[in-house]
Amino acid sequence: MNIYPVILCGGSGTRLWPMSRGGYPKQYLKLTGDNTLVQQTALRLRGIDDIAAPIIVTNNEQRFLVAEQMRQVGVTPSSIVLEPVGRDTAPAIAIAALLAMQASPDALLLILPSDHVILHEATFIKIVEAAARIAKDNHLVTFGIDPTEPHTGYGYIRSGAPLTDGSQAFAVDAFVEKPNAQTAQRFLDDGGYYWNSGMFMLKASVYMDELRRYEPEIARQAALSLQDEARDHDFLRLGADAFSACPKVSVDYAVMERTEHAAVIAAADLGWNDIGSWTALADLAELDAESNALLGDVLAEETTNSYVRAEHRMVAAIGLDNIVIVETADAVLVARRDKSQEVKRIVERLNASGRQESITHRRVVRPWGSYEGIDQGALSGQTNHCQSGGPA
Repeated sequence: MNIYPVILCGGSGTRLWPMSRGGYPKQYLKLTGDNTLVQQTALRLRGIDDIAAPIIVTNNEQRFLVAEQMRQVGVTPSSIVLEPVGRDTAPAIAIAALLAMQASPDALLLILPSDHVILHEATFIKIVEAAARIAKDNHLVTFGIDPTEPHTGYGYIRSGAPLTDGSQAFAVDAFVEKPNAQTAQRFLDDGGYYWNSGMFMLKASVYMDELRRYEPEIARQAALSLQDEARDHDFLRLGADAFSACPKVSVDYAVMERTEHAAVIAAADLGWNDIGSWTALADLAELDAESNALLGDVLAEETTNSYVRAEHRMVAAIGLDNIVIVETADAVLVARRDKSQEVKRIVERLNASGRQESITHRRVVRPWGSYEGIDQGALSGQTNHCQSGGPA
């Protein structure tokens, strides 16, 4: 079916600070299992028939992270596209569509964020194959997740008429912004609403036709940026001037909310989680008898319903309930579980004050190896580094 997977991995992942940071976001971390999230995304494609090598879209700063992590799991991308600036998902998908159409005019794109967890891969493959059959009929298919709770952190999709009798695919009636708690509960009670997962299956040519209709400047500048591309070893560098001229627009707003071809397929029983907070990650972890998730060198006494993660040192917790503790080499987060979404406020304060803990870890990976900051001058702000060789 000429399916070309597109893995989007340029995000910053600030909601999982202090492990996820601007220079080393969550998709490159081993948060669940032995592989990083972007590695899991690439590996779960293996069981799909007629699947091409993935097109990966990232940025210049993360290029070696992507290349090395793909090498570690034996995945060779067809392209690693480097965006000179972030322009959201609509321009990124346009670039992937144009590249796929160079190989196959009838190419289908499977758009995947790089930082989601999907526990049931066999179900994922079946849904992908069903979505491909629908997309071949010129539908732009989004994957809708059956809501399990009145979640206020997701956008919703309201389904319309089924595309065929007994089908789990529907015309999209409306895209709905993130609701308040009362509205989210009504969506859950009414049924017919799905969480917007950010995964799509669409024919590249149909997407570009709709983009030219609704956001012609994105289509034009994306094509110009490919004309000015430069190949740099494993990387495809887009023309900076043209791509920077693309409006910064999401695929939802640019096309999906405006097109008459939008469809939603019910992606049930995926075990899907976008890991949007430490609480969401805790929900995936194995719990002890006190409903704690204890990872690393952790000692807990009279502690319940808590997530405690030690990356470098022993962490001891006493008399806690519903708490998140995450320890790294240079920062420790302590928060109530119901406040874990607010970690972005800490990141904003770090950015505003010019501190580097929101951007880099103590150990910084480079293509030639890594270096680690070992102390910082109190007056000058100068950091001394310890350098190590070897591959990044």
